[in-house]
Amino acid sequence: MQKFCQQIIDTKRFQHGVLGLILFAGALVGLETSATLMSLAGGVLHAIDRTVLALFVIELALRIGACGARPWRFFGDGWNVFDFVIVVVCLLPVQAEFAAVLRLARVLRVLRLITAVPRLQILVGALLKSIPSMSYVALLLSVLFYVYAVLGVSLFGRTDAEHFGTLGAAALTLFQVVTLEGWADIMRTQIAGPAGAAASITYFVSFILLGTMITLNLLIGVIVNGMDEARQEMDNDTRERHLSTTGETTLNDDIATLRRQATALEEALAAVQRRLK
Repeated sequence: MQKFCQQIIDTKRFQHGVLGLILFAGALVGLETSATLMSLAGGVLHAIDRTVLALFVIELALRIGACGARPWRFFGDGWNVFDFVIVVVCLLPVQAEFAAVLRLARVLRVLRLITAVPRLQILVGALLKSIPSMSYVALLLSVLFYVYAVLGVSLFGRTDAEHFGTLGAAALTLFQVVTLEGWADIMRTQIAGPAGAAASITYFVSFILLGTMITLNLLIGVIVNGMDEARQEMDNDTRERHLSTTGETTLNDDIATLRRQATALEEALAAVQRRLK
C-alpha cells in the first residue's frame, strides 16, 4: 500500500493535477463572490466545491498513506501540517454565524500553491529566515528616522508645522519621503524657508540616500542570504528523504559531494599559498 501511494504521488500527472486543482479551487472561491452568479448557479458551484474538497481529502490520504506504518512522519513537515489544517477546517460543520471562517479557510486553499511549487517554498522559507536579520535592519532604520525627525523639527518645525511641527509629524513625513512620494515638493517648501537651500537639500538628499538606497540594499542582501539558506536546507531535506526511502545514495549525490570536497580542498590550498607568500 505504501509503495502504491508513493508511486502515485511521485508522478508528474499527480503533481500537475494537484496544482491545477488548487488553482481551480481559488477561481471557484472568486466566482462565489458574485451575487448574480450565485443566484443563477449557486447550487452547482457548491456541489463543485464539495467535489474539490473530496479530491483534496483523497490527495491527503495518499500522501499520508505513502508514509506507510509511520503516518506521523507526514506531520513532521510544517507544509504538510499547513495543508492538513486547511482541509480539516473546510470539513468542519460550521454554523451560519461562522460562515466567514469557512470562507477564509477556502480562500487559504490558494496558499497551498506554496506547498505544490518548491520554488515558492524556497521564497517563503527565505522570507521567514530573513525575519531575525530584518529586525536589525528595522532597528537601524528606526534610529535613522528618529535622528532625522529630531533634526527636521529643529530645522523646519517653526515654518512648516504641518510636516515637521511635532516629532510624530516629522516621522510621518520622513516615511513619505523614504517612499519617494512627493519628496521634491516638501523639499522645495523647506528651501523657501529660513533654513535655506543648502541645509534643506543636504537634509533630504542624505536621508534618501541612507534611508532608501542603503537600507534597500541591506534588505536585498538579507533576503538573498535567506534564500541560499532555504535552498540548502531543502536540498538537505530532499537528500535525507531519499536516503530514508532507498537507503543508498545516487550517482548525482556522490558527484555533488565530491565537488564540494574538491572546492573546500582548493580553498584550503589557496589559503596555504597566501600564507607562504
